[in-house]
Amino acid sequence: MKRKSKWIVGAVLSAALIGGGTGIAVSATGGDDTEASISGPALEKASAAALAHTGGGRVTDTEVGDEEGYYEVEVTLGNGKQADVHLDKDFKVLGSKVDSGDKANDKD
Repeated sequence: MKRKSKWIVGAVLSAALIGGGTGIAVSATGGDDTEASISGPALEKASAAALAHTGGGRVTDTEVGDEEGYYEVEVTLGNGKQADVHLDKDFKVLGSKVDSGDKANDKD
């Protein structure tokens, strides 16, 4: 049984090494997976503040400990664009950024 476990671990490690470049690319562009989401009563307050700031929409993602504020709330607007609303610890809006929402024309 030990031999089988070692083989499985070896196979997983080999796959990780082979796919390492892909993993690095995902980590560099999709770091949001490691960030803590807002939860509990703070989620309700942060969502309400962000939606009031954007004039509506749908909360699609949240983050605690954002580099531009204490909280970040991502809101998908009615026109399909996404707004990142940055809040302080007291749920006051520090600023926001609206993405173009048009990734098909992004040639960078």
